[in-house]
Amino acid sequence: MTTRLRTPRRLAARLAATATVSVLALSLAACGGTTKDSSSASGEGKSGGNATADPNAPLKKGLKIAFLPKQVNNPYETIVDNAGIAAAKEFGAEAKEVGPSDASASSQVSYINTLIQQQHDAILIAANDENAVCGPLKQAMAKDIKIVAYDSDTNPECRDVFINQASSEEIGRSQVKLLAEQIDHKGEIAILSATANATNQNTWIEFMKEELKKPEYAGMKLVKVAYGDDNDQKSFQQTQGLLQAYPNLKGIISPTTVGIAAAARYISGSEYKGKVVLTGLGTPNQMRKFIKNDTVESFALWDPKDLGYLAAYAAAALASGQITGKQGEKLKAGSLGERTIGANGEIILGPPTVFDAKNIDEYDF
Repeated sequence: MTTRLRTPRRLAARLAATATVSVLALSLAACGGTTKDSSSASGEGKSGGNATADPNAPLKKGLKIAFLPKQVNNPYETIVDNAGIAAAKEFGAEAKEVGPSDASASSQVSYINTLIQQQHDAILIAANDENAVCGPLKQAMAKDIKIVAYDSDTNPECRDVFINQASSEEIGRSQVKLLAEQIDHKGEIAILSATANATNQNTWIEFMKEELKKPEYAGMKLVKVAYGDDNDQKSFQQTQGLLQAYPNLKGIISPTTVGIAAAARYISGSEYKGKVVLTGLGTPNQMRKFIKNDTVESFALWDPKDLGYLAAYAAAALASGQITGKQGEKLKAGSLGERTIGANGEIILGPPTVFDAKNIDEYDF
């Protein structure tokens, strides 16, 4: 990658300056089962329940941390995890990525058990299912292994903190706003999601439905929520199925980078190009050609490198005793500056940005 990505503050400033929409966001998955290293693993309850934070404690050297995405080798999650692995080098930790080749609810369990056995200091997880991973995560916490959820949350009892891309409510509502502007607030719409159990997707969709209840969307009707399971071919087929089943469909929201790219690929080669609006969450490199050939007018995403970077520093701060995950604590996150921990251990990265023909060539990720 040749272009330095913008920090959330700079993105926020750009959005404010251009008076764009609040925007959206997403999460993802992939294929394979490999491990990437930055250098050459029975209990109940949160590990830091009665712990006291020491914000002045130094970050420990030689920490072992592991990123466990929904699936490995997915372009989006690869960016997130590689950035976290690179961040670990800044504070002298060993970091790696491990994970399943499918995004099923229980696919991450065996990896958690292995990481416990390997005595890692922290596990960072983008959960495929908020409850399916809870048992082994609680076992890890009982052994004082810190748990950072990122991108897609677990049940709050099963981790110390959650790194959220942006406010879930903002993400969900802003996706509807972005689509509504492009279809003049009229017509049938559909959602092409990832997996049916993905915590973040389901939360965003609920806020989308709440937003659609407002009077200004009276002319819009949500006819279907489809699931592509973060699989390119299935998402492609689901897009085809939606367009055939609903001939009056005016727009699709796909809050997943796998889904939006697959949907754009189908629409770009079909009779629906220029007739059906597609928006959602994607990376600029993935979506550039679809912006330039007028298949997609605009879409959104936060900086995935910053997400991985922030998650890595949260893991190190937890393992070093700087934070415990309690509301009001301050996380010092290297070049990203300081973040305040909110309710239920949530740490928000910051606002994402909208990409369109005017700005997409400014980004390389």
